[in-house]
Amino acid sequence: MNSEDMPLESQGKTIRALIVDDEEPGRINLRYALAAHGGWQVAGECGSVAAARAALAVSNIEVVFLDIQMPRESGLELARSLCVRAEPPLVIFVTAFNAYAVEAFEVHALDYLLKPFTDQRLAQALLRAEQLLAANQRGAYGRALGAYVHAAEQAKTGAQARYWQQLTVRSVGKIECIRLDEVFWIGAAGNYVELHTANRTIMHRLPLNTLEAHLDPQAFVRVHRGALVRADQFFRLAVISDGKYLLSLRCGEEVAVSERHVQAVRACMQEDTGESLSGTG
Repeated sequence: MNSEDMPLESQGKTIRALIVDDEEPGRINLRYALAAHGGWQVAGECGSVAAARAALAVSNIEVVFLDIQMPRESGLELARSLCVRAEPPLVIFVTAFNAYAVEAFEVHALDYLLKPFTDQRLAQALLRAEQLLAANQRGAYGRALGAYVHAAEQAKTGAQARYWQQLTVRSVGKIECIRLDEVFWIGAAGNYVELHTANRTIMHRLPLNTLEAHLDPQAFVRVHRGALVRADQFFRLAVISDGKYLLSLRCGEEVAVSERHVQAVRACMQEDTGESLSGTG
């Protein structure tokens, strides 16, 4: 068993956490919930962002449980000040935000607890935090947090970027940024997508339809209900049977094309100037 998979108490490690919530019942509930998890210590509780800043200035805090909607200053203000640190504490947002806002956390690989949360959901969030800390991922986390803060502020002013240029992907104990111009094609895998790049396939928790809504349609073209392909990867379209087609990509891979989307593929390939079709009878 890897050390990062072992319970914290058996490793002799303690994670110091700060609870930031303007509502006292919320702070009390979370404090009691954390008491059931060995290796976690509540180092402080704050009812405002100002108090949290003061606590963070004098205490070594590794994880902040942060409510977003608070009077005077929101949790987003505190997150902005944390993300500029070289190794900020991890932030687990505790929020009653709706599903749309929760999607923003997931896009940037940030963790959250949606009020009211279950013991199982809290345990999952704690495990993810433990894995990131064990893998020394606080710097990468800070960049992900910064991207979320920037996107959230743009959304408030209505000036958000029209299309996404990158994705923040979380795997076990790791956070990384994947540039979409490095992705050849994207496949659906239930509530996940598979990002196919030059060297590997990366799983990301986001439904394909949700991701497609944020992609430039000139850059990524739907070729099948389960696949999007970068337009500059189109190489050859082959007819393999009645109503079935196969698209060869410049990277060497092949992706099925459905009859519903074949006209869009042909238009993108400018069939009259070079699309190659082959039939199988």
